[in-house]
Amino acid sequence: MSTDSAPPQASDRAILAVVAAYAAAFVLFGFLVEPAGDVVRGLVAILTTRDALLTDYFGVGGIGGGCVSAGLLTLAASAVYWRAGAKMTGAAVACLFLVLGFGLFGKNLLNVWPIIAGVALYARFRGEPFRAHLNTAFFGAALAPIFSEILFSTSLAPIVSIPLALATGLIAGFILPPTAAHLFRTHMGFSLYNMGFTAGVVGTVLVAMYKAFGYVPNPVFIWTKGANGLLTGFLVVVFGSMAAVGWAFDRGAFARLPVILKAPGRSPTDFIALAGFGATLANMGAAGAVGVIYVLATGADLNGPTIGAILTIVGFAAFGKHPRNILPIMLGVALGALLRSASPADPSLALAALFGTSLAPIAGRFGFGWGIVAGLVHSSAALTVGPLHAGLNLYNNGFAAGIVAAVLVPVIVALRAGFGYRDDLDAEAK
Repeated sequence: MSTDSAPPQASDRAILAVVAAYAAAFVLFGFLVEPAGDVVRGLVAILTTRDALLTDYFGVGGIGGGCVSAGLLTLAASAVYWRAGAKMTGAAVACLFLVLGFGLFGKNLLNVWPIIAGVALYARFRGEPFRAHLNTAFFGAALAPIFSEILFSTSLAPIVSIPLALATGLIAGFILPPTAAHLFRTHMGFSLYNMGFTAGVVGTVLVAMYKAFGYVPNPVFIWTKGANGLLTGFLVVVFGSMAAVGWAFDRGAFARLPVILKAPGRSPTDFIALAGFGATLANMGAAGAVGVIYVLATGADLNGPTIGAILTIVGFAAFGKHPRNILPIMLGVALGALLRSASPADPSLALAALFGTSLAPIAGRFGFGWGIVAGLVHSSAALTVGPLHAGLNLYNNGFAAGIVAAVLVPVIVALRAGFGYRDDLDAEAK
């Protein structure tokens, strides 16, 4: 089939239904692997725990509880998108899969809503429809752990912690939209996780203010092991089905894949608009498979955080990522680990390799080699910025990637200019 013709476009309702179906699959899987009673107890434990990085919900509420929690949260988010009549663009798909992924380690049915309400208040203040800010609201739930951290603080009485948690969440949500719009210029779209960069900056300011008044969050580290076999089987079914569903939407989906694979991926790049939903789904499945293969090849663990990172790759495979531009970043992080005599399977480095694919546009725009350099630099940056926000920004790697892109891209452009290349990035962005 020729790829010259316009790709068939799926309706917003159909795209949202597919996303909701994958969320429902996580709910079903959760009830299949654990008894209903254990799942319910796991859900309660997840809702009432502190959620700072790194809190693996598989370790808090079991694999069943973690998957059901993530699936229900994504179904709730999907219902909000449906009720608001939101346009299901590549960014919206990325956002909802991000909710699904981080629903496994940090976001839950309790802690996301104050941030979302804060964004809704901002939209009302500006006299704009909330649906225009939906992606910002759900991406902005990166700061959801701030709400849980204050709410369940043992050093504050409930009469203080409850209103303080609500007020902090609302304020954080209110300031995220204008801050995100401004900070996007810093990395020029070469970091796909603009909200991660934004939440890192906002989270750093909020944590600094609380520390100044004597409130210092305690670190958290919950990381589960030993379920690679079970979880690999589930992910193979999930990502394999994406290729099949993509083909069902568009018989020419695989023929259109090269259109996506040739795209640099610089934000904003909507693969649904570029190549259709069918080809985008096929790309999502392929990108997810690359993530799983990397985890297994390095000997890392499949658990809530790593699956969350893989689902983030899958989501952004609708909005900038594909196997060609994420692989150099992963290799760069692995190289950075080896140069420091560290293991790529180390939890922080495994997550850096997966989430570091936020920098995929650097590889897509400037080439494989620069992608490896970006991953190498990111492998160090991601390990050092966490204390700034005390783990209360779930998108720590997005924060680090924004910094790396802001520094590295101008250097790349300057060096290339010395060899006679012209990189008119402002013109390309128009």
